[in-house]
Amino acid sequence: MSRIRAFDHVGITVRDLEPAVAFFVGLGLELEGRASVEGPFLETVIGIADARTQIAMLRPPGGGCGIELSSFDRPHPEPGSPTAMATELGLRSACFEVEDLQATVDGLAGDGYGLVGGVGQHEDSWRMAYVRGPEGVIVALAQRLG
Repeated sequence: MSRIRAFDHVGITVRDLEPAVAFFVGLGLELEGRASVEGPFLETVIGIADARTQIAMLRPPGGGCGIELSSFDRPHPEPGSPTAMATELGLRSACFEVEDLQATVDGLAGDGYGLVGGVGQHEDSWRMAYVRGPEGVIVALAQRLG
């Protein structure tokens, strides 16, 4: 059996690519590239005929696991729940370690992105908060303590 070699990226489908890219760039990710994808490769992988998508790949400075944002031109995207909570099945959140949790939360609030709950602390090791980003995507932000 083949073994996993690396964790490359998480894919998130959004209706409007530009605000989603701006959100993640604002968090500190860097835009690695953009592409328009259609044809046999995409149709085979996702199992949808005549599909076309615009993608943007973002990664942290210095590399590492990325975020692939996709916006479908066709077929028309299906709405998700913009108020999904942690108990709903599926991808729950993407988590980023930050240097200053409160400053990051405050900066996002200034851009109109609010907390899902509050800022919590786990023992003396982590402070964490969930922020609801573009189109309801939950981003977990974590600050290592000590």
